[in-house]
Amino acid sequence: MGRTPQYRLNLSKLQERVMRGLMQLNTRARPHLLLWSVGLALLVAAFASFTGPSTGSVTAAPAPQTASAPRPSDDECLACHSQPNMLLSVGEDKILLTIDKAAFEESVHGKEQVACADCHADMDGFPHPDYAKDGLREFNYSLYKATQSACQSCHEEEASNAMSGVHELTLETGNHNAAMCADCHNPHYAESAAGREEVPDVCARCHSDIAATYKESVHGAALLDENNPDVPNCIICHGNHNITDPRTVEFRNNIPLLCARCHTDASIMDKYGISTNVLNTYVADYHGTTVTLFEQTSPELPTNKPVCTDCHGTHDISKTDNPQTGIALKENLLGKCQRCHPDATANFPDAWMSHYDASPEKYPLVYYVNLFYKFFIPAVIGGMLVFVITDITRRAINRGKGGAH
Repeated sequence: MGRTPQYRLNLSKLQERVMRGLMQLNTRARPHLLLWSVGLALLVAAFASFTGPSTGSVTAAPAPQTASAPRPSDDECLACHSQPNMLLSVGEDKILLTIDKAAFEESVHGKEQVACADCHADMDGFPHPDYAKDGLREFNYSLYKATQSACQSCHEEEASNAMSGVHELTLETGNHNAAMCADCHNPHYAESAAGREEVPDVCARCHSDIAATYKESVHGAALLDENNPDVPNCIICHGNHNITDPRTVEFRNNIPLLCARCHTDASIMDKYGISTNVLNTYVADYHGTTVTLFEQTSPELPTNKPVCTDCHGTHDISKTDNPQTGIALKENLLGKCQRCHPDATANFPDAWMSHYDASPEKYPLVYYVNLFYKFFIPAVIGGMLVFVITDITRRAINRGKGGAH
């Protein structure tokens, strides 16, 4: 054990005096007194070594640790954030920081008793972290990164899917205009997942032109005017969290299968008198055969053959009998064909039967010609086989007769 220098000096003097006394006893004292003296000296030295002051190896009591700041309660947060018209300036924009407590309590998060600090874990003191210095989108992105783990802790599957979506991949490139969680889901007042008829308005916050076009299409009008459950909204084709990039070759090559999800479903198409043979008739012709081959063998390679959207449109799909754009009208269809076949004449579209199989009602001439050949070709082949068989038989018989003679 370590001792102070002054203590070591005093101990040495004590030991020196004891030894001097022992020497004197050794010369004139009785032997038994000498033994008692030595024992006493050793006891004194031992007692001193254990009771003296010490430093160094003795660990001081730990200093009191400063406790981490407690999480603020909702009432503490609302002491400021319930104030009306609480605005934060972010560049040239302003953000309303006022929270309507009653509305929040009626939201899906409020009903689940999600506390402010559950999401805003970094807001544990005042002043809060300064996210407002780099503009509105940078402010939103800073909040997004600060609360991202909170979203993941409850919405694990959705967050995992979003990590591979085009929005998150765009954010990672430094483009912070891409959608973040709170751009689609209001974190304070969301009552539930958006209804299917509300999805276009959510997407319109960023994709306003595309959403406006969609709302005028046959799909959009049926959804918004009738709340028709059979028509697709944005996420049916694009996905919701794991959104794929529609500009990629893979997405384009997959469009026929994407459209086929609905257009080969008889329970949907029969309501509207639409053929469910769209995929079969498409892949049976040279356009679809090529695209299908690319999709199955080399989905990353582009093809110059048309897919569904090249003829029908994407967000601006109209009824086939629409006077301006419907491809049931020969003039409109010819315009579509001439995009790839600029020399196509007025009769060029007559070779296409609009995804329908020939029948007595649709394309009767083609139907009866096909029907004729269904009988004519087997009859011709069967007649030839009968002729060959009878000829071989006759020759064999004649040869046998000649051998007998």
